[in-house]
Amino acid sequence: MSNGTRERLSTLVIGGGQAGLAVGYHLTQAGMPFLIVDANARTGDAWRNRWDSLHLFTPNRFNSLPGLPMTGEDWGFPTKDEAADYLESYARHFELPIHHGVKVNRLTRDGGRFIATAGELEFEAENVVVAMANFQEPKLPVFASELDPRIFQIHVVDYKNPGQLRDGEALIVGRGNSGAEIAMELVRDRHVWLSGRSPGQMPFRPEALSGRILMPRARFVMTRVLTTSTPIGRKARPKFLAKGSPLLRVKNKDLVSAGVKQVPRTVGVVDGYPKLEDGRVLDVANVVWCTGFDRGFSWINIPVFDEDGAVVHNRGVAEAVPGLYFVGLKFLHSALSDTLSVVGRDAGYVVDRIVERRPEAQTLSS
Repeated sequence: MSNGTRERLSTLVIGGGQAGLAVGYHLTQAGMPFLIVDANARTGDAWRNRWDSLHLFTPNRFNSLPGLPMTGEDWGFPTKDEAADYLESYARHFELPIHHGVKVNRLTRDGGRFIATAGELEFEAENVVVAMANFQEPKLPVFASELDPRIFQIHVVDYKNPGQLRDGEALIVGRGNSGAEIAMELVRDRHVWLSGRSPGQMPFRPEALSGRILMPRARFVMTRVLTTSTPIGRKARPKFLAKGSPLLRVKNKDLVSAGVKQVPRTVGVVDGYPKLEDGRVLDVANVVWCTGFDRGFSWINIPVFDEDGAVVHNRGVAEAVPGLYFVGLKFLHSALSDTLSVVGRDAGYVVDRIVERRPEAQTLSS
């Protein structure tokens, strides 16, 4: 497609990560024409570009998209590169049409169709699936800019390995799984402070016998009970959205044994140094921000958000905007909607709704 032209499509899928690939699989099975566009240079880069030592937090047996199992030991934890390569092989196996290096920076609606703009490229589509997690823009506290410039700061999205940090103590802000894993890596050769409220922890280790027994049961609860279709799921959903997932592989006692100092929330800066909620001021050389992400959907210029900026949808269907769908959002339908093994179910539901919009389907139903 040459610059300055507009490509007309039946369905445009924005995002070529695990959510977009799952949508592509179901569209292929339904015989629906579509195109996936992705800002990355290569399928799987969302995993490939994360920190060097990262392994997925769940075992192989729970990490497959529909139609193609992930290889490897059932209860082994794939590396981030193995996960990335799996996604790349998945796209190749099902011959999914993906245009890489295409970052959509504006989505609007013109009559009954959608216009997606990516630089000089334009796509006009009947249906649009935004297949992206609501973790797009790194989030930093407002006081981060007040830290002494001699303190090295890095957000987890840019963290690769300990070699990036300066000599001296490190403060990790954010006690979720990412913060805990990075703390265990950094504490090998420096003092580490891990700051924040504890998200709790799963009462088993996924790799242990207890995990092999209990994890399938826990997943049943998280995927079948804690959903937007059940009263208990709807009640639990706001809590899941407001806090991080409980610790899976690294436990609190692991952090204590390794010498990681667990401290309260970081709430401000005093004389250029981070201040904790209990009033302590830490003289550290490095700060690693594991403080999460903003939704990053400001490029969607369509009234589909509530007053807090969250997408208004029903199982990924933006009912107020026919033809617009979302897959990959946290707790889109269940507590594990944003994971590899569950995103396919949400994608299948959304594609079923797309199929129902086809003129021939509407004719048959009338």
